[in-house]
Amino acid sequence: MVAMLRPAFAMVGSMTLLLGLLVPLAFTGFAQLVLPGPANGSLVEAGGKLVGSRLLGQQFTGMRYFHPRPSVTTEADPDQPGGTRAAPYNGAASAASQAGPTSAALLQGVTARVAEAGPAPVPADAVTASASGLDPHISPANAARQVARVAAARGLPEARVRALLAAHTEGPEWGIFGDPRVNVLELNLAMDALP
Repeated sequence: MVAMLRPAFAMVGSMTLLLGLLVPLAFTGFAQLVLPGPANGSLVEAGGKLVGSRLLGQQFTGMRYFHPRPSVTTEADPDQPGGTRAAPYNGAASAASQAGPTSAALLQGVTARVAEAGPAPVPADAVTASASGLDPHISPANAARQVARVAAARGLPEARVRALLAAHTEGPEWGIFGDPRVNVLELNLAMDALP
């Protein structure tokens, strides 16, 4: 019996060591050498302080800031066992809402956001959450709808805010994948850096 178990335990031990330790360490080391910024979470600093990640959306609510896509992330509700409560932009709770096109809650949320957004047409990303609930980007159309509000709140000419928006509009990835987009954190930091 021991003679049969010894090779099995040796195989489990060696595969655990190889695939559970050595391969992940090799990939981590390779990523640190080739792409250290993304491998460390694409962290963004301003004034010597960590202010976020280029890869994760965060909540901006002030009139002076461009607002991100809505977030529908949730977390466990300590007051209701088995229930959840809203936890917008919570990276630890990233998950899709699982609300389908026939969901009354989804329809109600989108309808309320459309009413708040103002006159049509309203870009879809202004009223719908991304799959993760943490998308750091908005469409240029969504950002353009916010220019007047941000300019008025900061006492800046709209043309200056539009120019900054244009400078922070990213094209498709590698020129072919995806749509143009605006990283909300980076745009807001650029707004704060204006003299």
